[in-house]
Amino acid sequence: MQVEVYFDILCPWCYIGKRRLTTALAGREDAEVVWRSLELDPEGSPTAGPTAAEVIAQYQPSPERAAARVRHIQSLGEAEGVRLDLHKARPVNSFDAHRLVRLGATHGLADDVLERLLHGYHTEGLDIASHEVLEKLGVEAGLEPPAVRRMLEGTEFTEDVRADERSARKRGVRGVPTLVVDGGPPASVIQDPGVLDRLLTPRSHA
Repeated sequence: MQVEVYFDILCPWCYIGKRRLTTALAGREDAEVVWRSLELDPEGSPTAGPTAAEVIAQYQPSPERAAARVRHIQSLGEAEGVRLDLHKARPVNSFDAHRLVRLGATHGLADDVLERLLHGYHTEGLDIASHEVLEKLGVEAGLEPPAVRRMLEGTEFTEDVRADERSARKRGVRGVPTLVVDGGPPASVIQDPGVLDRLLTPRSHA
């Protein structure tokens, strides 16, 4: 069973969804998870600006509603063992971070690299557009420094990321995190593990 997951490091729901998917797939030796890139803001600045909480507030009718929204997201993260510091995380361009996950995949470390990036951005508030930060996180996830440095200095995996984003449009994937099981219709990952389990089980016997 192949489980493709469209994600962006900037999305707190992706961190929550990754935890829920892990729970749903526990014990399933037949499941292969493939992480697919889908940037929330392809034109995002490489320089950090407002915090994630401030960005959320821009789309809420009042400061009270904004604060409630932030608390809601954080509480869902806490339920999955994830600390989401939306007052520290600052959205930036995530393209090179996606390339780093692709590099991880070639070494069987995609999950480890993505996990380190998510924690670094959402919990530690690190700048994931910084090549220095990306090299540090990639190495901490198990990659060799020369390989990370070479990738960041060049254009390696650029086409892979773009191909993922084209496939998302073709499949009708409009947001993250979204999963596609064995080439089926896209579905949100933000569901209770039990619901995810029901989504996964029928196709595992197809």
